[in-house]
Amino acid sequence: MKPIHKLLIANRGEIASRIMRTCRQMGIETVAVYSDADAGAPFVREADEAVRLGPAPSSESYLSVERVLDAAKRTGADAIHPGFGFLAENAAFARAVAEAGLVFVGPSPDAIEAMGSKQRAKAIARDAGVPVIEGYDGESQDLETFRAKAEAIGYPVLLKASAGGGGKGMRVVRAPEELDEAWAAAKREAMGGFGDDAMLLEKYLERPRHIEIQIVGDAHGDVIHLYERECSIQRRHQKIVEEAPSVALDDETRERMGEAAVSLAQAIGYTNAGTVEMILDASGAFYFLEVNTRLQVEHPVTEAVTDLDLVELQIRVARGEPLPLDQDDVAMLREGAAIECRIYAEDPDAGFLPQTGTLEAWSAPEEDWLRIDAGVEAGSEVSIHYDPMLAKVITWGPTRADAIARMRWALRRLVAAGVTTNRNFLLRVLEHPAFLDGDLHTHFVDEHLSDPAPAPAALVERAAIHAALAAQAERAAARALLPAMRTGYRNNRAADQEVLFERNGETIRVRYADLGGGRFRARVGDAEPCEARFEADGARGWLTLDGHRAAGHVTRDAADPVTHHVVVDGLAIALEEVPRHPRLTGQSAADGAFAPMPGKVIDVRVTAGDAVTAGETLLVMEAMKMEHAIAAPHDGVVTELRVEVGQQVDEGAVLAVIKAEGAAEGNAEGNAEGNAEGSAEEGAEEA
Repeated sequence: MKPIHKLLIANRGEIASRIMRTCRQMGIETVAVYSDADAGAPFVREADEAVRLGPAPSSESYLSVERVLDAAKRTGADAIHPGFGFLAENAAFARAVAEAGLVFVGPSPDAIEAMGSKQRAKAIARDAGVPVIEGYDGESQDLETFRAKAEAIGYPVLLKASAGGGGKGMRVVRAPEELDEAWAAAKREAMGGFGDDAMLLEKYLERPRHIEIQIVGDAHGDVIHLYERECSIQRRHQKIVEEAPSVALDDETRERMGEAAVSLAQAIGYTNAGTVEMILDASGAFYFLEVNTRLQVEHPVTEAVTDLDLVELQIRVARGEPLPLDQDDVAMLREGAAIECRIYAEDPDAGFLPQTGTLEAWSAPEEDWLRIDAGVEAGSEVSIHYDPMLAKVITWGPTRADAIARMRWALRRLVAAGVTTNRNFLLRVLEHPAFLDGDLHTHFVDEHLSDPAPAPAALVERAAIHAALAAQAERAAARALLPAMRTGYRNNRAADQEVLFERNGETIRVRYADLGGGRFRARVGDAEPCEARFEADGARGWLTLDGHRAAGHVTRDAADPVTHHVVVDGLAIALEEVPRHPRLTGQSAADGAFAPMPGKVIDVRVTAGDAVTAGETLLVMEAMKMEHAIAAPHDGVVTELRVEVGQQVDEGAVLAVIKAEGAAEGNAEGNAEGNAEGSAEEGAEEA
């Protein structure tokens, strides 16, 4: 037995908070490690002790084995839990932990090495009798080999980073002419994300399901599986909705997949928790994909249907205890269905582009059947340095339909304001007929939800009235002079008060008159006025329009108060208030290629003087663990290139200037700096 009294968690955010929750139940003290970007994060306060690792970049903080081990030594920790990412699947780290005399809460270094390489893992799977999809996982890594293998396998094919996961270092290639660029991009992303650019090739299945089997093994030779999770709803090859059990599996297939996963684990003497990932085709045949030698982000759905704490099992196994249950016990525990939705700071209508900023408001409902694993709070900064996931929402129900209904209820009451999130998009997934029917596959999002879904016009109008009256109530509450007098009062007939909002390029005009006692006459645009009542309780309010009363929530950015984040009828709607007095800024240029978010330039493909076509990639940025290609806005000539490889840029920065052929000379930025460096007239001339 190896006692664990104090556990250092070598991870951050909701991952660290989730592990701490189990440690408190087991009477184990916890140590958090953090970067400068996370100094004020909730998980740092939740720990019994915390140690700063270094600057924000993960390479200088969370990925530094030396600094993590030093933190364990300084605090007297006797064990380290690697969490779900960063060092979780790093065999060298697991070995260093053991050499330091500490307990590593995870599999052995040998098991991590065996499964960490997708090539080696496939070979072991074949030997264990587990079906493997056709592909190439050989030693030769040159481009010519991959071209030849892709031709032999037949397009489409899938390029995958051998040491990767989470969709990074992965590219679908549908034709020979796409291979070269995809191969280079995947290798670059793999090296940046995992320090290893080895690739493998697989035959690409068009509509497979992604099924994974949770396994746990102890040091006494016993391995069990905790059945499956369906993880087919993905974007950018990364899961966003997971559930257990899968509606696609009958009892026979379920047992065969579980037995295959256990056989593979036994073949390598696997201990602790892990996940065997497989794909299921339309015929019901399944194939081995990979083994994640760690706990997965989606493990809560397994916990919900088995009533087991997987982190507790991890810790008990790491201490040397035998598994407290066998396969028959697990079968008896399974009950109901569970759904997990990942809340990301990203814009689904902009290709799921990650978002940064301050989370101005954060709140969630509480129910016995609802679990929220969050790493944020109101005021949290969403930075460029880490994955943009904010939280996981997990619901359980007696049936799949119950779990889905409860998830929709929970998401509609979740408030996440200040940054754009995928919450509205998740509701679209849950409400889609194909999802409700269980007709899932890994291309579900591309097939069914690729087009943006604008909020109903009536809902946007209600949100605009709610925002206008909420701002009015805030001003009225803050008045020191004649606070009892209604706002906008005149002793003669006067026009109604007016607020202009902009949303997606459209202007929304709200006019209202304060009638006293919380009553208003309000209208949007040229519509007929309606009777409105508004009651405020901080950011939450209740708006009644012609007898229809509904709750809403409004938050404004601290740094930019003109942005109103409104949640009405469960949907988030952002409104930009048009200032009464115009700002002295110029036009933004159509000729500029701009940075969509803060990040680092990792590849530049043009030089000044090059002719380019609309949509051609000019350069590639890396931000929030993803690559983003920056394209030419139109045909023309690159007249200025303002960045170089390795340069950090801010959101909105001009990266390159492309002059259309025959265009007049001018400033491509169109005086984006406004009146900061010259007069408004000068700016207008430049524009």
